[in-house]
Amino acid sequence: MRRFAMKALFTALSFRRAGQERIDWDRRILVFSTAVTLGLIALYIYGKATTRW
Repeated sequence: MRRFAMKALFTALSFRRAGQERIDWDRRILVFSTAVTLGLIALYIYGKATTRW
């Protein structure tokens, strides 16, 4: 487990150095898609709670 954590840390650090612009774009897409997914889940739960669906 410790070896995996170290590999993940070094991989993240090397990605940060190589191509900063691409990582920022990928991170924006990831955050946006996560927000949309959470919003859809919240709407589904709200719809079930209020018996609209």
